[in-house]
Amino acid sequence: MTIDSSTGMTRRALLGAFAATTITAAPTFANAAGFLRGGGDIRRIRMYSGRTGERIDMIYWVEGKYIKESIKEINHFMRDWRTDGVKSMDLRTIDIMSAAHNLLDVNEPYMLLSGYRSPQTNAMLRSRSRSVAKNSLHMKGQAADLRLSTRSVGQIARAAQACRGGGVGKYSRSNFVHMDCGVVRTWGR
Repeated sequence: MTIDSSTGMTRRALLGAFAATTITAAPTFANAAGFLRGGGDIRRIRMYSGRTGERIDMIYWVEGKYIKESIKEINHFMRDWRTDGVKSMDLRTIDIMSAAHNLLDVNEPYMLLSGYRSPQTNAMLRSRSRSVAKNSLHMKGQAADLRLSTRSVGQIARAAQACRGGGVGKYSRSNFVHMDCGVVRTWGR
């Protein structure tokens, strides 16, 4: 046992005090998404849709609190444009998107290819492509397919993976990255 002569504290007592402080300061699971790498104290999302012509550029989270009206606008923006169906997007997915964007250090907005998908839209897309999952997280409002013209699929995927918040799929042939708040996993090339 080592004793610091200036304070009279043992190394074990000092480490114990540090551990207690760390546990007290640690985020609860409910707030875990607030501490995504790259998340920041202010969160902003920038996107545009080539399908609808709409653009969104807004702060949706400030110092631990989501801004209700901003989230409502994001949900509308990320709707299924084919059916006009709106679903509340999982806030963890929005946080992952925002954090990855921050890590990429770009001003360019994401191009949103797909956010929420109705079961009808998902079934139609699944009939056309083997890469569309039957129980896609898009139908739960937990996924987004995104692209940036100034960053490669690999760069975007690496930024999303660094967040360690969910699944990241690379679709290099189609030039987009899938981000979701499901189980942490990767696929594609």
